[in-house]
Amino acid sequence: MFGYGSLIWRPDFPYADRQRARIAGWTRRFWQGSHDHRGTPDAPGRVVTLVPQHDEFCDGVAYLVDHPVFDHLDHREKNGYQRNDVELVFDDGHRSGVVYIAHRDNHAFLGPAPLETIARQILASHGPSGSNVEYLYELASALRELDADDRHVFELEAHVKSLEADGHPPAA
Repeated sequence: MFGYGSLIWRPDFPYADRQRARIAGWTRRFWQGSHDHRGTPDAPGRVVTLVPQHDEFCDGVAYLVDHPVFDHLDHREKNGYQRNDVELVFDDGHRSGVVYIAHRDNHAFLGPAPLETIARQILASHGPSGSNVEYLYELASALRELDADDRHVFELEAHVKSLEADGHPPAA
């Protein structure tokens, strides 16, 4: 199972192994609405999904899990995400895996927006799992620990930090 968002830094399930991996042909974007974790139905936050892009790749973490873990993950990722088969790329080769993707046709998909708009929405959003800012910062930190380069995430992080420094407080 491949994690590319909160599953990198917040795995709340048992696993037998965890290692850095990547998938080709996809890029990570803050284009999915979060009505149940980092926002509310009336004020959704923004979380990452994968968007197909043939010349890109997405770094993350692959977990070796027992099949019953998917019942938990299906519930955790219920707000628009679907299981997809994918080829995982490791330092020592390729293996089949599963990834949760929130495709464009799901009810919570927000899609692209200017960086400023996304940053302000993240700054203002809070849900049962915490602030949307925390999600962004934890993801950026986890990607740095993986030595992963993700321009979208890091530019968004810098923009949110700049807004905070200018006196725009995050959601409580």
